Amino acid sequence: MSQWEDYLAEHQSEFVEQLLDFLRIPSISSIPAHAPDVQQASAWVQERLRKAGVENVQEFATGGHPVVYGDWLHAGDHPTIMIYGHFDVQPVDPLDLWTRPPFEPAVEDERVYARGASDDKGNMLVPILAVEALLKTTGRLPVNVKLFFEGQEEIGSPQLSQFVADHRERLSCDAVLSADGGQWGEDQPELVTGRRGLCALQIDVRGAAHDVHSGTYGGTFLNPIHALAAILASMHDSEGRIRVEGFYDDVRVYSESEREAFRAIPYDEADYIQKLGVPALFGEPGFSTYERSWIRPTLEVNGIWGGFQDEGIKTVIPSRAHAKISCRLVPDQDPDRVLEQVTAHIQRHAPKGVDVTVQPIPGGAWPCEVSLDHPANRAVEKVLRELYGKAPYITRMGGTIPVCGMFARFLSAPMISLAFGLKDEGIHAPDEFFRLSSFRRGQKAYCMALAAIADESRGGAS
Repeated sequence: MSQWEDYLAEHQSEFVEQLLDFLRIPSISSIPAHAPDVQQASAWVQERLRKAGVENVQEFATGGHPVVYGDWLHAGDHPTIMIYGHFDVQPVDPLDLWTRPPFEPAVEDERVYARGASDDKGNMLVPILAVEALLKTTGRLPVNVKLFFEGQEEIGSPQLSQFVADHRERLSCDAVLSADGGQWGEDQPELVTGRRGLCALQIDVRGAAHDVHSGTYGGTFLNPIHALAAILASMHDSEGRIRVEGFYDDVRVYSESEREAFRAIPYDEADYIQKLGVPALFGEPGFSTYERSWIRPTLEVNGIWGGFQDEGIKTVIPSRAHAKISCRLVPDQDPDRVLEQVTAHIQRHAPKGVDVTVQPIPGGAWPCEVSLDHPANRAVEKVLRELYGKAPYITRMGGTIPVCGMFARFLSAPMISLAFGLKDEGIHAPDEFFRLSSFRRGQKAYCMALAAIADESRGGAS
């Protein structure tokens, strides 16, 4: 074993205790009352970076939740790699579905249970520990390293676009390794080559000045909920195609050879249906399930409300109805342009007799992708192959990491996922957990990846 492997092995129990401390901080970025907890998590990360031997550690204000930056830049003309993660977490609702309190972490059967265990505190602590192991045992890192951890990813990183643009020089790098993400399975790695972007909006429909009696006034004017339902129904055809004018204009068309990599991944439709708990799948014709979730755009209704919601009946016609919509975007769609297209569609299809307004929801993100031939991608592929004993699947991420597009646009730096969460770990859901086997594997992976990237910069020499 190498020196850094010995160091990691000797300190695992200590590292697990530190993870539990980190997880006790209820750093929920979407709830204003938890802003001090996000700040506490930032302070925790800063102290942990300094303990690891990282230099120039500091917190930056963004106008929202903070970011933490640190670096180690003594590797000369070797590449500069930025390591990314986030220390904010999702809300815990519904609380009654948790087996144990979400911010009282527990270790059971080699799993750490707590909100944020997998997404992303367990994963983002991993590279810090790897950097520490290398610095404490060898006194240096194979490449120049910058570390960038944020406290607002779970709300779409609304202040970070301007921050990244304003700090181009400080953040400049050759590539970004993301500690936010995961692998295909416990025994099967994946190499993520792209992530979808995002934009969202809210529709507000107003009818009468106030709720009215459905007997006295029913049939005399348009019910706002009926109007909203008609607007939403106009957005898709019966087979799932999006009917918003111009929506597909900028969507990249992939070649058959590019799509072949997706077809090479094993797929069991019956198992997919069973795990979802749906009677059947549905989606845009002409594309596989994976393609629909990776390289095709979507328009989804995320929430709809208006009128009486409690048990029983209240015979009213509501004065207001609302819906929230989000679109996942693919190369080369522009979030602002898509918002304009969807807004125009809503206005064209708004029935007479109601007032309809559209409000963009902050936190849009550009889609992003990275070439398989990028040196950092080649290095990560080699590391995953060695760790798992098999080649990684070549995949895309259906979800969004907002800063991915920001790094691509402002730093010309592609993001490569090197994270070890798994799909069954309940991220964003009750009883979230992270496997300690993944926690240990990730530490080793980051030590190996930094060395492999240095090797790639020398032409692949070991």
